[in-house]
Amino acid sequence: MPKLGVNIDHVATVRQARRTFEPDPVWAAAAAELGGADQITIHLREDRRHIQDRDLRLLKETVSVRLNLECACEAAMLEIACEVKPDQVCLVPEKREEVTTEGGLDVAGAFDRVAHAVRRLTDAGIQVSLFIDPDLRQIEAAVKCKAPVVELHTGGYAHAIRTPDETRELEKLRLAAWEASQRRLAVDAGHGLTYANVVPVAAIPEIRELNIGHSIISRSIFVGLTEAVREMKRLVHG
Repeated sequence: MPKLGVNIDHVATVRQARRTFEPDPVWAAAAAELGGADQITIHLREDRRHIQDRDLRLLKETVSVRLNLECACEAAMLEIACEVKPDQVCLVPEKREEVTTEGGLDVAGAFDRVAHAVRRLTDAGIQVSLFIDPDLRQIEAAVKCKAPVVELHTGGYAHAIRTPDETRELEKLRLAAWEASQRRLAVDAGHGLTYANVVPVAAIPEIRELNIGHSIISRSIFVGLTEAVREMKRLVHG
């Protein structure tokens, strides 16, 4: 059964709406851990729209489970990652105009740039994950980059729920997870997963961890973050 990574970016989104001091993502991480989170995930974006540098540094000192930093393949972001040294860095695509990450990293199309980032982070002693679409070409490129982990983008499946494409999108994830595992990659997954659609993805045997944020933070408004994490973990564990 997969582990549960909890993305706390949107706690910071609420804080940044007023440019104030609350709610604090550091407190959110503690509450998520109490609910059973196996990993805390944050995305330090170039525009700092939610998570700030201060959050990353404090979370590195306070989180007792794994800390997973999502960031773009940009020199300034890699420099911060190598300095702070989270347990894992997940390299993601990033556009300033997007609301949230749209699609996976084009590892095959930007191979030299991604491979350089993987080498730099690996040399700093940081495990590297690549956020990719469930596509064989991207899996093969990830292997050539020598990244030990891929995180499969589940957005296509999430958007296809209750449509004729739902089964096809889920099968794409199953096949990609199997293909990546056959190539000795560890496999994570995430994006758009909710309490209503997570169970079929959690049942894919090759997936070791699911990273879920927006749905858990949304649920926490009504039941509290610790309970929201507990509810999601029960679903993930079947």
